[in-house]
Amino acid sequence: MQELAPGVYVDTECRGANPGFILTDEGTIVVDTPQIPAEAKALRETVRRLSGGKPFLYVINTDHHRGHILGNQWFQPAPVIAHDVAWKHMNGYTQNFKQRVLDSFRREPEIQKQFVDLEIIKPTLTFSKRMYLFPGGREIRIIWVGGHTPATSIVWLPAERIAFVGDALWVDQHPYMGQANSKEWLEGLTYIRRLNARYIVPGHGPVCGREATERMSEYIRHMRSRVRSLYRAGKSKQETANLLVGEMLTWFPIPPERKSRIESQIKSGIGRVWAEMQREAAASNG
Repeated sequence: MQELAPGVYVDTECRGANPGFILTDEGTIVVDTPQIPAEAKALRETVRRLSGGKPFLYVINTDHHRGHILGNQWFQPAPVIAHDVAWKHMNGYTQNFKQRVLDSFRREPEIQKQFVDLEIIKPTLTFSKRMYLFPGGREIRIIWVGGHTPATSIVWLPAERIAFVGDALWVDQHPYMGQANSKEWLEGLTYIRRLNARYIVPGHGPVCGREATERMSEYIRHMRSRVRSLYRAGKSKQETANLLVGEMLTWFPIPPERKSRIESQIKSGIGRVWAEMQREAAASNG
């Protein structure tokens, strides 16, 4: 657990997204929750100790993906806040979703068995663009940026100049782009840079500064440029992906055991960008 400012913490060692905790005079605000139950419960007790036993006031989910929301149940009865679109997705998380979570840990039975009592805690407070909170002397702004998903949002502490940006930023890692809008993502990264944050907490990777957002923007711009060129040359989505996956692989280090998974992830992102180019071409011809 790293303290970025008095009462503002992040843990970058959890599986899944980086959870954050904001202590106030009234209680604690949680930003994303650990997906592994044992990690979530251990952090819950640590934060209770740090806060002097104050209650958890709110849980903020920066998007609806499992790495951000599976631990919500361990911070109840705090209401969950998320974007309208995140609520829509999470409202559809049925038994099939829970089974997919279990299946994803089939090679780790000691973790898989922790999900026997998995409960999806959905948002009860939602917003479309912004929501401001003022608990116990803190100012907390929740701001939609989109890009990574239609629901992706950031949490900005203007007094402390700390931004929890969720999966709008991945540091030294290939981002998941399966639900992305790359143009919107670039706009969101520009917005984050303009905050002039002292610390940026990414969804994945270590706490950083604006230089990491610039590298992420370069990655997305490069993919857009290359996909656009191939689209205009008449290449299909599959052909474009086949030509570009190897090129994009070189941008960030990849553990050998994850190479095939990352290749599939990059291919998915290329497909999303190709579809964007198709829509842009249709609009210009329309």
